[in-house]
Amino acid sequence: MLLRIPALLTPEEVATCRQTLEQAQWEDGRATAGHLAAQVKQNLQLPLASAEAKTLGEFVLDKLARNPLYLAAALPVKVLPPRFNRYEGGGTYGNHIDNALFVIPGTATKLRTDVSTTVFFSNPDEYEGGELIVEDTFGQQSVKLAAGDAIVYPGTSLHRVNPVTQGTRYASFFWAQSLIASAEKRRLLFDLDQSIQSLSADCPEHPKISALSGTYHNLLRMWSQT
Repeated sequence: MLLRIPALLTPEEVATCRQTLEQAQWEDGRATAGHLAAQVKQNLQLPLASAEAKTLGEFVLDKLARNPLYLAAALPVKVLPPRFNRYEGGGTYGNHIDNALFVIPGTATKLRTDVSTTVFFSNPDEYEGGELIVEDTFGQQSVKLAAGDAIVYPGTSLHRVNPVTQGTRYASFFWAQSLIASAEKRRLLFDLDQSIQSLSADCPEHPKISALSGTYHNLLRMWSQT
């Protein structure tokens, strides 16, 4: 499931983040890539330990923690601190699948990358190319969203970033371990959740709302991995 999270950040918040990103010191993105990924990765990345990465990452996580759509889609139990990248001058990242496991910095805790997220900090008219291409069950999906929007997709997806031939593309990317490891089961729970929300808004006194909510939570209880 590919899901757009519209306006995760306001235009004012994007502008503040952009100012920090534009003034930051960047390093070769291959510094955090595995052996195979390094062969197809050509971009810049904020150093993971930099003050800018930590401050912006905490800000993005705070916004996500208060976004009902993201919480319903990802059902996150652990989220890796966000990373930030910059593509320009032909920068690209060829086809790859992300690592299955990451260690959360400063801990011995491992995180399984069930759900991938990209948050855009550049508007589509600010750069040429740079589409996020995701291969899913419905074929190739091309993603190039407004600044402040986010895209959520399964961590198991084959994906790439097309070359940025003009301008600069700023974005954040990170992974979450979900309560539900299966993408198919997460999709079923998300669809059920959204149906319950719609029914509650349209017919708040409908007698089936409680029953449907109970079914949702019983499925969550049955399928969850903690």
